[in-house]
Amino acid sequence: MDPSPSVPSQTGETPLRVLLFGASGQIGQRVCVRLRQQGWQVVAVSREARAAAAGVEWRRGELPDAGDGGGFDAIASCGPLDLFSQWYAHAGSGRARVVAFGSTSVHVKHDSPDPAERDVAARLREAETRLADAAGMRGAALTVLRPTLVYGTGQDRNLSRIAALARRHGFFVLPHDARGLRQPVHVDDLAAAMVAALARTTPGVRAYDLPGGETLAYREMVARVLAALRPPARLLVLPGSLFALVARLARGLGVHDAGPAVLARMRADLVFDAGAARRELGYAPRPFAPDAETFGVDRV
Repeated sequence: MDPSPSVPSQTGETPLRVLLFGASGQIGQRVCVRLRQQGWQVVAVSREARAAAAGVEWRRGELPDAGDGGGFDAIASCGPLDLFSQWYAHAGSGRARVVAFGSTSVHVKHDSPDPAERDVAARLREAETRLADAAGMRGAALTVLRPTLVYGTGQDRNLSRIAALARRHGFFVLPHDARGLRQPVHVDDLAAAMVAALARTTPGVRAYDLPGGETLAYREMVARVLAALRPPARLLVLPGSLFALVARLARGLGVHDAGPAVLARMRADLVFDAGAARRELGYAPRPFAPDAETFGVDRV
């Protein structure tokens, strides 16, 4: 891995400048904090006007039409990869290093029976290719980070949604064979990976899968989510055929909107190798140990 950027407060050098998209999101907020701690000057893009803070300048803009990207040492995106790639392909940004979050869905959903999920995977692949082509033309360093199941702030659409449903009803239902392996990853670990990747200045494209620090069965993962609530919610395990009926009824009543492809994936192993990220980014994700505040749905 390239050496980390020097910290201006320690060296007296001009602070490095980074243009940050998605700074108000669950990962972007943590990235912004870490960048400031390392002495970066952050210019954050938001759809809404925001007050400036120490070391952070907010600009109004919306991808893919967010103005020029010139005059920065680095450009980082914690937002939708397809929209960011469209912006980057046309924006002036010179050879600024680029780090952007994608998703392991690029691996998982390409052969899904659900056309919408296949479209997600296709757009992610196209976005990665678009970014690589544009970075190659500019001689810029590009790093794509692909997280697994993200959690940690209560803003995700997976584990926090499970927590919210369980809190509302006091229980959550799974099929008995929901034993597919998962690797949930905390937002702080992803933020650390992005900041480490921003130290890379050598031209070329790198992509890293970023799983969490523990591999566990889907059923065990959900059980830990429910146990973290206050009071804890019950996990109800049903035979497959009965669960399928309950799931159809729940969709019909608007209790949840998970389609058959999502439910079937509970049985599939979605496991990714963090070896390259560990070696080259110092990536050290934590095990999955949620508490009541993790999902933003604590109840007294």
